Amino acid sequence: MQLGNISKYRGELMGFAIIIVMLFHVGLPRSSAFFGLRRMGNLGVDIFFFLSGIGLWYSWAKQQNWKQFYLNRALRIYPAWLIIAGYFYVSRYIALPVKTTANTVDLFGDVLINWDFWLHDELTFWYVPATMMLYLFAPPYMELIRRHPVFRWLVVLPLMWCIVVQYVTPVNHAVGHIEIFWSRVPIFFLGINCAEAIRQKRVVDAQAWWMVIGMFALSLWACVWLEQMRHGKFPLYTERMLYIVLAITTIMIMTKLFDKMSNSLAYINRFFSFVGGISLEIYLLHAQFVLIPLERLHLGYWPTFLLTFCISVPIAWVIGKVCGYVINYLKGFICASGNTPKQPSHSAAQP
Repeated sequence: MQLGNISKYRGELMGFAIIIVMLFHVGLPRSSAFFGLRRMGNLGVDIFFFLSGIGLWYSWAKQQNWKQFYLNRALRIYPAWLIIAGYFYVSRYIALPVKTTANTVDLFGDVLINWDFWLHDELTFWYVPATMMLYLFAPPYMELIRRHPVFRWLVVLPLMWCIVVQYVTPVNHAVGHIEIFWSRVPIFFLGINCAEAIRQKRVVDAQAWWMVIGMFALSLWACVWLEQMRHGKFPLYTERMLYIVLAITTIMIMTKLFDKMSNSLAYINRFFSFVGGISLEIYLLHAQFVLIPLERLHLGYWPTFLLTFCISVPIAWVIGKVCGYVINYLKGFICASGNTPKQPSHSAAQP
């Protein structure tokens, strides 16, 4: 397998990831035999973080321009964010019987950076503020490892930090409420670390597949068992350390499958690629605006998922088209002002 295929099939991988995230969000009783596997759907978030790190390295390798980097990321995220999340927070604010100064400040904080996630672990759209925070630190890290590759070993620091946050009491009291963010930092920077080998299209030896399949099977079995048998009885960060192995091996296996299907079953690839192209919009849209109303109908797990998917995708596509026009307008305005940003990477902001 050529590692470059991970980049080649990035759209398909993002489509796969958002589908399993949607499967995770649909409610299911603990008594179901599918409960543990359904809980594995949040692995899609780790896949997105890993792919995002790869995409950022590709962008940075072409041109080390900090201003352009941040501008491209903002152009990709904020149009969809302001349309969907902005509507959510503004409508919630309008519904308040009494509007205080604190409510107004809170509204602006949520619309701009979803600050309630950072302050109170409000998880409605948590992936976006988490991603924006990682984007802030990505350029200095990428420049550091570009000049001094040995600093790739810094990825062990966020691994250690997860343990500190969990068990060192003063730290836990201060920042333990955003554990969901800290435990995803390692996979993001691992994506950056692995990106150069992917960009150079290095090849995985055929014998290594036994190791990949073995690590995938062991990590998947351990995660499913933990969720099915021990759900709620262990610190979540411990399972998310297993997710690191599971996410990378899943990406490699799915890449191999997409490569096999690229000729005889190309329509499947096109389906996943299409869904991956609007995955940010699907993420922001499906849970709050589609899934919650549908779950009140008590249709069952699979009908609820299928309806959520079928309703969310066309709406997300329309919003994606609107965002495309907004981005093009903003690019034209910026170019007229004397700056010429590149086309923002569509993949970098996916959830």
